[in-house]
Amino acid sequence: MDGIALLRELRLRADDRPVIVVSGHADIPLAIEAIGSGAFDFIEKPFEAEVLLGLVRAALDPQLGNSVIELTKKEVEDRIATLTDRERQVFERLVLGHSNASVARDLALAERSVEIHRANVMTKMAASNLSQLVRMALSLK
Repeated sequence: MDGIALLRELRLRADDRPVIVVSGHADIPLAIEAIGSGAFDFIEKPFEAEVLLGLVRAALDPQLGNSVIELTKKEVEDRIATLTDRERQVFERLVLGHSNASVARDLALAERSVEIHRANVMTKMAASNLSQLVRMALSLK
């Protein structure tokens, strides 16, 4: 059983303990699947010990918890409203699991342009990682 399957089984049993999914073979679709299945967060190996410790502390202490969880739908919508049309297009593709290269092909852009738009999206959405961005997108549903 992999981590996502275990997470789904826990949720089926109404076990809502925070789960941090750690993967050595991570990609964007897997991160989206983990967050969509209820993971507290998702990190890829190798990682710094302090990163994992920070996530564990945040998962166990509601006062330190991920601020994205407390965002209302309106707050996420307000942040999305600050994005340019192109940034919104990049955001929509990122949270669907598209790679920078795929987004570049879809939008007929250079990959470096997508990287710049992605950085702008992260800043304007106040997301420090992709899992926070995905969690924001999921909050809109």
